[in-house]
Amino acid sequence: MSMMRGVILPGNQQVELREVPVPEPGPGQVLVRMQASGLCGSDLRAIYYQHTGAGAERYQGCIAGHEPAGQVEAVGSGVRSVRPGDRVVVYHIAGCGHCWDCRGGWMINCSSPERAAYGWQRDGGHADFLLAEERTLLRLPDALSYVDGALVACGFGTAYQAILRADVSGADRMLVVGLGPVGLGAVMLAAARGAEVLGVDLKPERLEHARRVGAAHVLAAGDGAAAQIQALTQGKGVEVAIDCSGSGAGRVLCLEAAREWGRVVYVGEGGTVTFEPSPLLLHKQLTLHGSWVTGLREMERLLELLARKGLHPEATVTHRFPLAQADQAYRLFAGGTTGKVVITLP
Repeated sequence: MSMMRGVILPGNQQVELREVPVPEPGPGQVLVRMQASGLCGSDLRAIYYQHTGAGAERYQGCIAGHEPAGQVEAVGSGVRSVRPGDRVVVYHIAGCGHCWDCRGGWMINCSSPERAAYGWQRDGGHADFLLAEERTLLRLPDALSYVDGALVACGFGTAYQAILRADVSGADRMLVVGLGPVGLGAVMLAAARGAEVLGVDLKPERLEHARRVGAAHVLAAGDGAAAQIQALTQGKGVEVAIDCSGSGAGRVLCLEAAREWGRVVYVGEGGTVTFEPSPLLLHKQLTLHGSWVTGLREMERLLELLARKGLHPEATVTHRFPLAQADQAYRLFAGGTTGKVVITLP
């Protein structure tokens, strides 16, 4: 029996590298040789420190990693859309395939007991191989690297959906609060659409990352941020504000910074928020969206767009580690000052 390595996150800031059998693809399944697997902030929040996730975020002690990209190694019976050697990205939720959400490509919203997310309820990408359902695979364009593809699998897909929700264009000034990997993705994608992007974060390192990938202005988070944004926008505020921080202060700042009739999108997970709806939301005639990951078709369109425009999510990566050093990767990422951190495999 062939064996492979896989990373388990038992909690308490521990990372275990285990030897497990290489899975064999059954009907409708594909064995993917992993090439890149991203670390995501939701892994830290709900798995790495403690197993706090419930429902869609419950962790079942499987191989971690929900941002996978790799090369098809073998296919099971009935698989028609891919063959060995193809480069693929894995949409990181395998839904039931039959409900209204799944039929629309929104497997993230599947409510069936059959729903299983890679790296959460079924084995994910921090391994030499990943067993995937054919319906969750997207072709990775030749112009994009495996790291580009891995980042699209969650973080950039999430940022892209927020951009779509707010219908961002070159006519907009856009604020991004929280410049971790998702926030950096939002900066890059909005700048590519011609928007003038303002970035806010507590960490100087992340402000510099944002400037590097397209932010026109970067501001330190704090009591003076709202006033600085007003000054930069001639007292009008921004047309679009996206919160990627998940913090109450960040979410309120988005409402404060938005101009009348502006659009606000909440993307960052966790936390709570308290605000006065009359002055900050109702009287300003704002549109407030909640956005959770993206759909299969939207992710496919994003891959096409990145390839056509010559955009590379890999530009947000600041650190790479081999699979054997996954523990170091998580320790560094947990420090909160990096850009994107990825595990790369030969």
